[in-house]
Amino acid sequence: MNILVEMSARHVHLTAEAVEILFGKGATLTEKRELSQPGQYLCEERVELIGSKKSIGNVSVLGPTRPENQVEISLTDARTLGVEAPIRMSGDVKGSGAVTIKGPCGEIVLEEGVIAAQRHIHMIPETAEKLGVKDGQVVSVKVAGAREVTFGETVIRVSPKFADAMHIDTDEANAVALPRDAQGEIIL
Repeated sequence: MNILVEMSARHVHLTAEAVEILFGKGATLTEKRELSQPGQYLCEERVELIGSKKSIGNVSVLGPTRPENQVEISLTDARTLGVEAPIRMSGDVKGSGAVTIKGPCGEIVLEEGVIAAQRHIHMIPETAEKLGVKDGQVVSVKVAGAREVTFGETVIRVSPKFADAMHIDTDEANAVALPRDAQGEIIL
């Protein structure tokens, strides 16, 4: 079976409290456009990430707000910033990297929360059943193109709240010269 493969660029997920610190008292996130996963959206708001070596500005904020702050960057970004970014599934931030997030009205220092996202496939239960796979299962995905590659260690995440799509970071997308509307073949 083929599945849509999308690049997930650097971004941050913020708590409601962090939004107010970064963008001002009473601030809320402003939706700019919907993302492929239902209920998720790109925000008008942008932040700067500050590490021990450098900073990266104009970083996307994704909504809605979450219970924990999280920064998802590529390993190249981590080296540029001078921060640790263990490869983890989204939400697994305990003991992860530290960074300062700066907005127009303030900044917050994250003692942990920086990760390089583990490549993964969002899948609805019907698709998982059709393929005979389950939540947490690890598969490989072959992506054809000018720089064909097979990505191993790809974690399947199953939920009725998802839309079927594989997410890889910018380093992985650039390595394969990922075109728009790229498709990957799931290899069990």
